[in-house]
Amino acid sequence: MKKNGTKREKVIPEMRRQYDFAQMPGGVRGKYADGYRKGHTVRIRRADGTTTVQYFKLEDGAVLLEPDVREYFPDSRSVNAALRCLIPLLPRRRRATRAAAR
Repeated sequence: MKKNGTKREKVIPEMRRQYDFAQMPGGVRGKYADGYRKGHTVRIRRADGTTTVQYFKLEDGAVLLEPDVREYFPDSRSVNAALRCLIPLLPRRRRATRAAAR
């Protein structure tokens, strides 16, 4: 951000052509999404020669939201509120089946 008088303007640099993935041949959206859901390992190599290994996996019950959905529902509270509004619209039989599965 840079100050312009008393107002602050956000400076957005122009994306370089080499970073525009839409123009890249063979670029696939969500190419690594399945692997991320299954879990992934991150290795951090430090300057002193040590390596830290961390394994990340989605917790049971976690849900990944697509970016366009995340704009409207930025946190779990907003997602849960929206889904609770939809529950009464589900057929009775389906709701009873899901409640018995708990």
